Amino acid sequence: MKQMMNKIFPLLILLATSAVQAEVQWLDRIVAIAGDDVVTQLELQKEGMTIQRELQARKTPLPARDVFIRQVLERLVVKKLQLQRAHDRGIRIDDAELNRAISKVASKNRMSLSQFRQALIQEGINYASFRKDIRDELMISQLRKREVERNIRVSEQEVEDFLKQQDLGGNNQSAYRISHILITLPEAATPEQLQAAKNKAESVRKKAEEGADFARLAVAHSDGQKALEGGDLGWREGNQLPTIFADTVLQMQPGQISKPIRSVSGFHIVKLVDKKESTAGTVTETRARHILMKGEKAREKLENLREQIQQGADFAQLAKQNSLDKGSAKQGGDLGWAGPGKFVPAFENAINQLKPGEISPPFQSAFGWHIVQVMARRDAPISQELLQSKAREFLLKQKQEEAELLWLRRLRDEAYVEYRIPGMKG
Repeated sequence: MKQMMNKIFPLLILLATSAVQAEVQWLDRIVAIAGDDVVTQLELQKEGMTIQRELQARKTPLPARDVFIRQVLERLVVKKLQLQRAHDRGIRIDDAELNRAISKVASKNRMSLSQFRQALIQEGINYASFRKDIRDELMISQLRKREVERNIRVSEQEVEDFLKQQDLGGNNQSAYRISHILITLPEAATPEQLQAAKNKAESVRKKAEEGADFARLAVAHSDGQKALEGGDLGWREGNQLPTIFADTVLQMQPGQISKPIRSVSGFHIVKLVDKKESTAGTVTETRARHILMKGEKAREKLENLREQIQQGADFAQLAKQNSLDKGSAKQGGDLGWAGPGKFVPAFENAINQLKPGEISPPFQSAFGWHIVQVMARRDAPISQELLQSKAREFLLKQKQEEAELLWLRRLRDEAYVEYRIPGMKG
């Protein structure tokens, strides 16, 4: 959903150069063929506007216009190919599932569905188009789960080996913010293709070393999935760095750029943007209490209860009287101390946004509607169970990322793709 939420901005005019202005009359012309589907000029312009705004928000300079257009066009081509595969596999998203997904987006923005729809309209975003984009994302997500994620397993032996190798218990609890550029290689690459990719990686690295903006280079040259986000992979704990370049990153200082690192996917260039220390061997636990309700009027009732609490009513008493979570209701809604991963994502996300004493607006999870109050937080030793859970989660994510990259590359290589923009080859 995060990707979709980044699209909720006032629309801007992109690519307003004389070349584009001279061709306004064919805004809806076909600019690429992607398998059995096409990409139109209007789709390209819309996606370009969204990505340009995101890059501007990150203060990432745009690359040359033709390079930027190619990257945006390639993203649309890959999206079209995935949607075709989803249709071929019989994947469908009905209106009920779509409405639930949009309701979750609205809830994260602390709005009702009607309020959220009105906010979109006020921003100039067509609601029908927004629903289609969400439906497409859900279809692609289901496709990836079916073709990539469900076939991946992590064994107990892998978890045990990982814990021994990475020493999750204490020696490497630093966090690293990294950016990444990937120059891909085709499967069964020829010596010439291998050398060409290596030369390109060396050239890109040299530009970065000479002071070129790394994010801009990623937008222009990276084949990674985060290319149009400037290659930003965000913060990662030392024991959760991709194994491909973990050893390299651990030896780097903020601002340094790695030499090209070879893998089955291609050549990786990594920049260590920042580093911070964290308390070794500990985890932040939260003590929270909640009220659970269900039904059409649940949100409205919870809003009323929240208002009563803010005016001085006793949370625990209201939880005992109203919460449908019978286990915690007897304790005044108290869920006890819990570390990361204990609750479902929607509930944990709501808790993470609160300071001690604060009460959330009503939000929805798989169990119903809630309001939650954070009572306190503390640092506690990491349990062996949590260590194993974190290791398993990381290994699963790592395997999925690697498998997904190879799957997308194969999907793209096997499809017929033709660019119809002068001077641009598919």
